[in-house]
Amino acid sequence: MKTLGRRDFMKSSLAAGVTLALPFSRVRGANERIVVGVIGLGGRGSGAHVPSFENQEGVTVAALSDPDKERTGAAAKMIESRYKHKAEQYVDMRRLIDRKDIDVIGNATQNYWHGLSTIWACQAGKHVYVEKPLSHYIWEGRQMVNAARKYDRLVQCGTQHRSEANVTAAIKWVREGNLGKIKYITAFANKARSSCGKRETPLEIPETVDYDLWCGPAKKLPIYRDKLQYDCSFDWNTGDGESCNQGVHEVDVARWCLGEEMLPRRVMSIGGRFIFNDACDVPNTQIIYYDFPTAPLLYEVHNLRKAKGSNDMPDFRGERVGVIVDCEGGSVSLYRGIAWDKEGKEVKKFGGGGDHFVNFIQAVRSGKREDLNAEVLEGHRSTAVCHAGNISYRLGKTASKAEMREQIRDVPIFGEMFDRLLTHLAANEIDINTATLGPWMEIDGPNERFKDNDQANRLVHGFYREPYILPDLSA
Repeated sequence: MKTLGRRDFMKSSLAAGVTLALPFSRVRGANERIVVGVIGLGGRGSGAHVPSFENQEGVTVAALSDPDKERTGAAAKMIESRYKHKAEQYVDMRRLIDRKDIDVIGNATQNYWHGLSTIWACQAGKHVYVEKPLSHYIWEGRQMVNAARKYDRLVQCGTQHRSEANVTAAIKWVREGNLGKIKYITAFANKARSSCGKRETPLEIPETVDYDLWCGPAKKLPIYRDKLQYDCSFDWNTGDGESCNQGVHEVDVARWCLGEEMLPRRVMSIGGRFIFNDACDVPNTQIIYYDFPTAPLLYEVHNLRKAKGSNDMPDFRGERVGVIVDCEGGSVSLYRGIAWDKEGKEVKKFGGGGDHFVNFIQAVRSGKREDLNAEVLEGHRSTAVCHAGNISYRLGKTASKAEMREQIRDVPIFGEMFDRLLTHLAANEIDINTATLGPWMEIDGPNERFKDNDQANRLVHGFYREPYILPDLSA
């Protein structure tokens, strides 16, 4: 299959007389101007990347790109109004990426575009801040790491808890053994989501959107949900569900605390998409068991309310989204920065914040990969864990409560999470026997694949649409 990559685009651009960027390797001085191009201008692009770069001394957002010209235009107007300068607008990100004056790419595209766009940027000699989850597939994430290494670029993943002093201090304290050995970690996201709708006729694509570019590597299909943009996160073709979309934050913090650098030994998931009956297909209720050598990591997603007719959301020990470490001598909430002893008495607090974008620019100026708080390899490792859990779910089947109990009977701590799932579904008048039971899946950690499972490994590698084929940079 032919890939319309940067090299092909460069040839056509040179023929048209466009001047292109060549890779640079020199370190940016403390007072030297850094020029940024932002690709993807939804909430994160316009609302976080643009101001987070512009508010740093000596950093300017000079160019913007999105397949939706309306979004690009709105961001350009905001920059002109707030920061008193113009930013060039592009529909095709490759034209922005190949500008020789651009030093840095702020990548706020949707999940399924992260891989190819980051690789293009590395090939063009740009450093990249790319939003989480890092990749849409496990193999894709590894190619992003390979690109950063091959082209000697700095790539920061947007798992911003890595730059928060309170989280860093709490993890250090736990790993020093102040509460004894870690028994298990529970990570969770109780985030309200609504139905994405289910149309009888395909959604009409706005004239402002280049739909082929918008789809990019994903399958170019008619849309039957109500909205084109953000809800694409809840469709396997273009998204990865809550356990990866939000879950990569919690999984990253938990994996960091455990000190694990590879995929878990095995994984299993139970869940379903309940009540909504819409055009999206990822679970809105899910529990996952990640079997790490140090200690198990358990993750749970609740997008539904606490109970039918309620406006409240579920919580875990008083928190809606977080990571709680249970140790021999007590527990720690890594997000809240509080530690308790076995009797529940508070014994330690952790404070302090941080700015992930500032850390990235500081690393660009130093030219040192080790200065990045969430270097691409760390982002890949955590995102791959999330994908592994989802692959178990995607290969699952509807099962009875008895079958679920039997499959997890040797894992008591996961049985407790399963009991919470039962309570939650019953409160929403959902029959557990309609849920999907994923298989236990053994993982070949060094090769980032599943053992003896061709179907799962197809999902590891992923699917790409011509001409947006991800290059293999393994060699």
